[in-house]
Amino acid sequence: MTIADGLIISATLLGPIFAVQATRYLDDQKEKRGRKLQVFKTLMATRSYTLSQKHVEALNRIDLEFSSEKPKEKKVIEVWRQYLDILSEKIQSPEQWALRRRDLLVDLLHAMGQCLGYDFDKTQIKNATYSPVAHGRIEEEQQAMRNLTLELLDGKRALSMFITNLPTNSPPKSEVR
Repeated sequence: MTIADGLIISATLLGPIFAVQATRYLDDQKEKRGRKLQVFKTLMATRSYTLSQKHVEALNRIDLEFSSEKPKEKKVIEVWRQYLDILSEKIQSPEQWALRRRDLLVDLLHAMGQCLGYDFDKTQIKNATYSPVAHGRIEEEQQAMRNLTLELLDGKRALSMFITNLPTNSPPKSEVR
């Protein structure tokens, strides 16, 4: 057997193995990117509804899907840590906190977009979102109802009652003869 024959046999045997391994590697990379895209798309879609369950879940997946070990993703992790830090901060006034929180969310979404190949500018991320006024009003009303219900249950508020149409002691007309 010649060297050429040995190479042909080796290529015949090892070729499919290398092809399968290459396919698995590419599939893994595609899946990882897909998970990162899902986090980004969820955060973009819910950026006006930061209290929504989907938004919070997507934020909590950032550490799982992005890595500070990869140069392109390091900025995402840095901005995420800044954002997470302000989310738990209670020192600033509510107005200052809300402005800073919004700016850091925009920075986070911008960093994620750049990492994933999207070309959004920060102004577009901040302003190009639709949030109906009615949604905000409904949320405020629901919060007010929760607060009033808790006050009632805690005994801090009384429940007003008005009695109307008191029954009379006279027998019904069908019984009178």
